[in-house]
Amino acid sequence: MRDRSADCPKIRLPGRLSHGCGMLRLSINPFWNELPLAAADINFETFVDPLLVLGTAGIVVPIVRHLGISPVLGYLAAGAIIGPLGLGSLKYEWPLLQWLTIRDSQNVAVIADFGVVFLLFLIGLELSLERLSTMRRLVFGLGGLQVVVTSTVLAAIMLAIGATPAASVVLGLCFALSSTAIVLEVLSQQRRLSTTAGRASFSVLLAQDLAVIPLFLIIASLDRSDGGAASGAVLTGIATALLHTSIALLVIVAAGRYLLRPLLRLVATTGAPELFMAATLLVVVGSGVAAAMAGLSMALGSFVAGLMLAETEFRKHIEAIIEPFKALLLGMFFFTIGMRIDVRAVLANPLEMGLAVVFLIALKGVIAFQLMRLFKLSRVVAFEVSPILGPGGEFAFVGIGLANAAHIVDDSVAGFAFVVTALGMALIPSLHTLGRKAAGQETDQPAADLILPDLDEADHTIVVGYGRVGRLVVDMLERHGQTYVATDSDVSTVTGERRRGRSVYFGDATEPGYLDRCGLDNAKALVLTIHDQKAINSIVESVREKLPELTIVARARDAEHARHLYSIGVTDAVPETIEASLQLSEAVLVGIGVATGPVIASIHERRDEFRHEFQEAAQNAGRDVSRSIRQSMRREA
Repeated sequence: MRDRSADCPKIRLPGRLSHGCGMLRLSINPFWNELPLAAADINFETFVDPLLVLGTAGIVVPIVRHLGISPVLGYLAAGAIIGPLGLGSLKYEWPLLQWLTIRDSQNVAVIADFGVVFLLFLIGLELSLERLSTMRRLVFGLGGLQVVVTSTVLAAIMLAIGATPAASVVLGLCFALSSTAIVLEVLSQQRRLSTTAGRASFSVLLAQDLAVIPLFLIIASLDRSDGGAASGAVLTGIATALLHTSIALLVIVAAGRYLLRPLLRLVATTGAPELFMAATLLVVVGSGVAAAMAGLSMALGSFVAGLMLAETEFRKHIEAIIEPFKALLLGMFFFTIGMRIDVRAVLANPLEMGLAVVFLIALKGVIAFQLMRLFKLSRVVAFEVSPILGPGGEFAFVGIGLANAAHIVDDSVAGFAFVVTALGMALIPSLHTLGRKAAGQETDQPAADLILPDLDEADHTIVVGYGRVGRLVVDMLERHGQTYVATDSDVSTVTGERRRGRSVYFGDATEPGYLDRCGLDNAKALVLTIHDQKAINSIVESVREKLPELTIVARARDAEHARHLYSIGVTDAVPETIEASLQLSEAVLVGIGVATGPVIASIHERRDEFRHEFQEAAQNAGRDVSRSIRQSMRREA
């Protein structure tokens, strides 16, 4: 029989597929095997660890947050459970677990280390000489004394139980620190940051964050010397490291002062947000790498860079850009810390671990309580604050990890310290609840040195757009003694106004999180003076969804735009065309001899009529939409 397929036309398809007479033929090497990321060339095992971390961030943490638990604790718990010391230790008995647990911690540890770098950069960005000057008594007094006294007592205890002098100093300093991330999150969720207890907590935590820098220097100096050296050699090493560090920091500060701000101004003039983001990441990572090349820690370099940019017009825009990166990378950092927690060791010695956690919290809490009373803070404040300062903090993980890598602290001690710190951090929300109950009702008002000096970020007005209209609004606010934060996307305008002493920042108000960095939650009003209608509409809708009661005054192009703004929730809309007509009418009437008083009264009356018409039209439009929806639902039924 004749082979009919020989007469059939051959149609060439992509990837060496041929089709003829209903037959589909596949050649030996399909086209997808020639792609750069062909399945045959992919080592799927290298993707397991990153996917597990992303799964924790995308699935586990939202569930934990929904349950009212700190995301930090979610990362720690996930790392402990699916890490090499958790379920990962059973992967040989249960082969399926090798796809559900971390295979190699180094796959994520390098990226996670950047979480601390970004955290210290943001801490530096939040500081300013004015803030430190106003809070100096409690930051450098109460906070500094808390670090010194607590670390000294803990170091003496470590030395008494047989630790080396170097290990005692490092462990004492590490355990003296508290968790900035969890404490501030708990206080923020319960809206306690603005209270006396919140401000006192912030002051102590700020001092502890600053103490991280000498902690890193001490570990570096001990690493250069012998971990078990005599105290004289240790002090000599510390002095040498401080001198070396001072010189390196002077070079970094000088370079940053003359390079960072001009660089960001140049990039901002392009108007490309992706370039500004790239430049910001370059500043954070580049400053860290420069510090590392000088023999310092990357975290210290990024802190100095943040401190240099704290007083610039780019501060809030940078904060909005960095926050998502910081949150994810810091989450990965906590995840890797959780991987160092030996769950089996906790289960094997629960009593020993529990007693160590209780002892640390009680000792630090008593010291903090007595110091706060010494600094004239009320018993109410001391009862609330001291328990949440008792557990260890995230920088204890960093310090102990560095000390372990430098062979100052051995593996068993480091593992025990990790577990004690992590378990204590897990108790912070419960400790705050207990502290609130012990403190009773908060009645104290913040003292003068507890009031944060950034007055433009509390009970203020946010002005978006600093053109001719925005500048006039700010002038009137200043005349009436009202605080404000103004923002504009034109870098030359912002730079010029800051030189005149105006509180103007560079940034795009439509970007997620930017207005939050301008203190939206604590603002009295939001004024929108920009030209872009779509941008105005987007800002109004997002802000109104979050803050239904906030006063929003927006510039409108015409009457139709004003009606739309009222329909989406503005408090007041000012149409350009109508306002210009009213001003012209006022000038004409006064010019032809009509009395000024009646003219002004009539203009105000006409303006109110327009406002009522726009609001009524917006309400009618809303009712029409609702009626149409109901009628459509009836027809479908």
